[in-house]
Amino acid sequence: MSELGTPVRGHCDAAFRAVREAFEENFRERGELGAAVAVTVGGRTVVDLWGGWADAARSRPWERDTLVNVWSTSKGPVALCAHILADRGLLDLDAPVALYWPEFAAAGKEKVLVRHLLSHRAGLAGLREPHSLEQLCDWELTTQRLAATEPWWEPGTRSGYHALTYGHLVGEVVRRVSGLRPGAFLAREVTGPLGIDFRIGLPERDFGRAAELVHAPATSNSEQGAVFAQLAPAAMAALTNPAVSAAAANSPQWRAAEIPAANGHGTARAVAGLYGVFAGRGSLGGHRVLSPEAAERVREGQGGCRDLVLGAGFEHETEVGLGLWLSGPDGSYGPNPRAFGHDGFGGSCGLADPEAGVSLGYAMNRMGPRIANDPRKTALVDALYGAL
Repeated sequence: MSELGTPVRGHCDAAFRAVREAFEENFRERGELGAAVAVTVGGRTVVDLWGGWADAARSRPWERDTLVNVWSTSKGPVALCAHILADRGLLDLDAPVALYWPEFAAAGKEKVLVRHLLSHRAGLAGLREPHSLEQLCDWELTTQRLAATEPWWEPGTRSGYHALTYGHLVGEVVRRVSGLRPGAFLAREVTGPLGIDFRIGLPERDFGRAAELVHAPATSNSEQGAVFAQLAPAAMAALTNPAVSAAAANSPQWRAAEIPAANGHGTARAVAGLYGVFAGRGSLGGHRVLSPEAAERVREGQGGCRDLVLGAGFEHETEVGLGLWLSGPDGSYGPNPRAFGHDGFGGSCGLADPEAGVSLGYAMNRMGPRIANDPRKTALVDALYGAL
């Protein structure tokens, strides 16, 4: 039973009972409001659980088809779009971005490569000029400003988390090559054919299924100011230009916009399916999305370092592949250091481990204060590997 007696529902194979127990414990001990978790092993769903409440007032139970904004967990599906194009020979990851997006060569960016966009090494973690939430929802304006701006550091030398810009950068390359923004491309190539319930840019008809995000526990203005005072300018730009709150992300404007770095909406089952493509070495349920070689390329490490935006939040250096983060010495995605995935602001997660043939999707609506490695996610990952 979850908090206040709402039952956890769904299916869990007996061998993965520990995952169910960790999920239930998240409600009892870790302040969970509403959430879902799904696990696939060898392409077969072995865990598909949900429970709690879809709103702060606790008036709407979390249902099997409840959607929720998963923030940066959306970046994995965006990377998948680029890798599909590369796998078809339509996109060269070692080519300059300007080959596909000529305007991008401005301000000294003519040598920035496509792989630099995928690995957060383009130096464009945030815009230099003030950029509002309304402006972020304007695709053409945001991509024009990114094309015109100067990098914060020498591209290709270090990673610095492109929190909100990642989706427009990779997404505009996808659009220039395919003619479709990543939301439509993903729907045409992956989620439509595979029946995966995930959207980048939520149609109004699905607003009623969307869970209400609830903000992280408040910090005082002085505490928040002290944190921001320690950030380098590039990190400030990445995390606060614009700053996006849970309340803003509940707005119709945010839900309907295409902000591929941060506003994918889906179920945990959908996240497990999308990351299951990576775990299945390019295949899910008998449907091949990527060649095995292309799927392996996704986790091609681009060099470990203290990330210029998130570095202080990790004990060790981290390493980004071509679109997703390696588990590494911190074990962010389990004990296999070559497992990989992506966390979303506040707690959500997608995980892929091709060696174990495992994927995991976790989605929730009460946001924790962390950008990565929320204790609820960590408990589920630990339980999963304990059961294997």
